[in-house]
Order: sequence, then structure tokens, then C-alpha cells
Amino acid sequence: MDVIEFNPNRNAYITAHAWMAAIAMVAGMVILWAMGNPHVWTGAIGGLAAIVLRGWYMMSEELAVVWRIEDGVLTGPAERRVSLNQIEAVKTMGSYVQVITKGGDKHLIKYQASPSFTASTIEGAR
Repeated sequence: MDVIEFNPNRNAYITAHAWMAAIAMVAGMVILWAMGNPHVWTGAIGGLAAIVLRGWYMMSEELAVVWRIEDGVLTGPAERRVSLNQIEAVKTMGSYVQVITKGGDKHLIKYQASPSFTASTIEGAR
């Protein structure tokens, strides 16, 4: 059987972090406003800085994660192994694909360029 690989996509990673930054900026401003801080705008700077720092720090690690389908098994980081016949559902969430097993375990295949293609490939392999 062929090996199918699901590699993370750099553009999907950056897009996900842009969304997280926007949410963090708004949340920071709302929190400061609720506390009565007269410098609400600093929440936007803090939220942006936090997500940019996180994204920069984690990028090389996150973009190195590869999931594979080989010999009827989906394998991922940290020695995760899921037999294809044990997959209950495959869902997409943004640039992520969530794999749910019959036992209730959940695994995320992150930062996919085409999450629908990844999900349909896993479904087809089942």
C-alpha cells in the first residue's frame, strides 16, 4: 500500500495565527475596558505581541509534524497510532482535521492547506 502523508502548510499556520491575534487583541482591549483602564489600546498591542511571539517560537516545531496513513494505520506525533477501522468520525475545523476514534480519543491534524481534502482522503482510506 502507498504511504499517504499530511504535512502542515505554512500559509495555513500563519492564517490561523492571524485569526488568533485578532481575537487576542479584541479580548485584551475588552478586559482592559472592563477593568476601567484608560489605555484600552494597549490590550491590542499585548494580544498581538503574545500571538506573534507564540507563532514565531512554535513555528518550526508545528510545521515539522507529519501524519501518515500506511498499512491501515494513521500515525502521528508522539507515537500516536489509530487503526483506520477504529475511526468513528472525521471533521474539519478551520485548517484543522479532527479524527475521533470509536473509543472517544480525539486527534488534530493541524494547519492543512485543504482540510476537506485531508478529511476525504482519511475517509476514503477507511
